[in-house]
Amino acid sequence: MNVLTPLDPARHPFLTGKPKRLLIDGKWVEAVSGKTFDTLNPSTGALLASVAEGDAEDINRAVAAARHAFNGPWRKAKPFERQNLLLRLADLVEQNFEELAALDTLDMGAPISRTRGNRLRVLGMLRFYAGQATAIHGETIENSLPGDYVSFTLKEPVGVVGAIIPWNAPLASTVWKLGPALATGCTVVLKPAEEAPLTALRVAELCQEAGVPPGVVNVVTGYGETAGAALAAHPDVDKVAFTGSHLTGQKIVQASAGNLKRVSLELGGKSPDVVFADADLDAAVPGAGMAVFANSGQICSAGTRLFVEQKIYEEFTARVAVYGKTLRVGNSSDPDTQVGPLVSPEQLDRVTGYLAIGRQEGARPLSGGERLTQGAMAQGFFVPPTVFVDVRDEMRIAQEEIFGPVISAIPFTDVDEVIERANQTNFGLGSGVWTRDVGKAHQLARSLRAGSVWVNCYQAMDPAVPFGGYKMSGYGREGGKQHVEEYLNVKAVWIKTG
Repeated sequence: MNVLTPLDPARHPFLTGKPKRLLIDGKWVEAVSGKTFDTLNPSTGALLASVAEGDAEDINRAVAAARHAFNGPWRKAKPFERQNLLLRLADLVEQNFEELAALDTLDMGAPISRTRGNRLRVLGMLRFYAGQATAIHGETIENSLPGDYVSFTLKEPVGVVGAIIPWNAPLASTVWKLGPALATGCTVVLKPAEEAPLTALRVAELCQEAGVPPGVVNVVTGYGETAGAALAAHPDVDKVAFTGSHLTGQKIVQASAGNLKRVSLELGGKSPDVVFADADLDAAVPGAGMAVFANSGQICSAGTRLFVEQKIYEEFTARVAVYGKTLRVGNSSDPDTQVGPLVSPEQLDRVTGYLAIGRQEGARPLSGGERLTQGAMAQGFFVPPTVFVDVRDEMRIAQEEIFGPVISAIPFTDVDEVIERANQTNFGLGSGVWTRDVGKAHQLARSLRAGSVWVNCYQAMDPAVPFGGYKMSGYGREGGKQHVEEYLNVKAVWIKTG
C-alpha cells in the first residue's frame, strides 16, 4: 500500500516505470504507427511522460478485442461476479489512492488538496456501481391480449462501449465510465484526453490486478481528431459515452449515425448562480466563489454567470473579488495551494483570450484578469481568480464557456426577471440559488432549465444522484440508477402458455 507517494515526478512510481503503452486485449502494446506524444506538468511546463499515440488502426484492434470479450465468457458472468470484480477494483483504488491523486495533480494540475479530497467520491462510485450489478432486473407485465400470454422484460448489456473522457478530472471520469459498463456486463474501449492520459492508464493496470478479463477494458491513448473520431464512428461500437465540449459532442452525434449507436453526452455549461439579497452572504460569498474558482474553473457545471440582486450587487461582487484574492495560487503539488494552473498552453491561450474579450466588450475586472508570470509561475499556466462586473447578458463572456476561473457578475431586480435571463443560454447543466426564502428556492428549482439545481450550496455530488444536462449540455445521465440504464437494452419476451 502506498501510504505516501512523493509528488516529485522523478520519484512517482508510475512515471518512473515502463513506457506508457496502449492496453488492448489484456496486453500492453505500442501504437501501430510507433508514434508517441508528450504530456506536461501544467505547474512547471516540464515533460512528465511520453505516451503511445493510438489512431484508427489501434481503435480497430481494441474494438475487436472488446467484441471478442463481450461474446466470450464475460457475457455469462453472473451479477455477483461483476459485483465482486468492482469491489476488488475499489479496494485496489483505495490502496493506491495517494498515488492516483498525485498522478491527477501532476498530469492535470488540480491542487493535491482537491485530488486527495476526491477519495470518498471515487470510492463511493465504484462501490455504488458494484451494488447496482446485482440490482439489474426486468419486470413482469400484465397484458390484455385474449388467450394465455405471459409478457416480461429482460435487461441486457448494450455491448461494446466507446468511452471518451475529458482531462479536467481524470480519475473520477475514468471510474464514472468504467463503473456502469462493468456493472452491466459491457466491454469498454476507453479513450482518455490527450492533455491528461496517465491516470486512466494506471487505473487500467489496477483493472488487470483486480482480475478484469482480457478485452473487457481496453485503453487507447491518442488525439481526439484521430483515435476519438475513429471510436465514435466505429461500426462495431454499440454505444458512445462522451464527456467534453458541446462542439465535439455534435461531431460524435453525427459520427454515430452510421450504425445508429447509442450515445450519451455530458457536455459543457454556462451555469447561472443566483444570489438573492436575503441569502446568508457569509456562506454565499465563498460558495459562489468556489463554484467557479475550484479546479481553476475547469468544471463543466461551474456557476460562471453570477446573477446578484441589484440591492447587494456592489457589496457582494466586491466581497467575492476579495475572497478570490485570498486564495493561494501556485504549484498544484503544494498542499497549501487552493487554485492550481490551467491544464495546458492551449487552455491558457483560450482563457486569456476571453479575458481580453471581456475588456473589449466593456466588462471590468474587480480582481485578476491577467496571466500570472511572477517567480516560479512563469513556466506554468496560471490565471488567478477573476471577477468581471459591468457584464451584460449578450456579452461573449456571459454566453460562451470559458473553462477558467472567471466569473461574469450580472445584476437583477426580481424573481421572474432572473428566471428568464438565467434560462437565456444554449446550455443547461448546473445552476445555483442562494436564499433564505423556501418559496423562492422551490420556484427557481422548478423554473431553471438545468439538470442540477443546488440551493444554498454548489457542486454537491453523490454516486446515487443523477447528473446531466438540458439543451446543448447534452443528454443521458451519469450517476444514479439512471446511469446504469444507459448501458442496458430492454428486451420484451412473450410466451403463449395456452
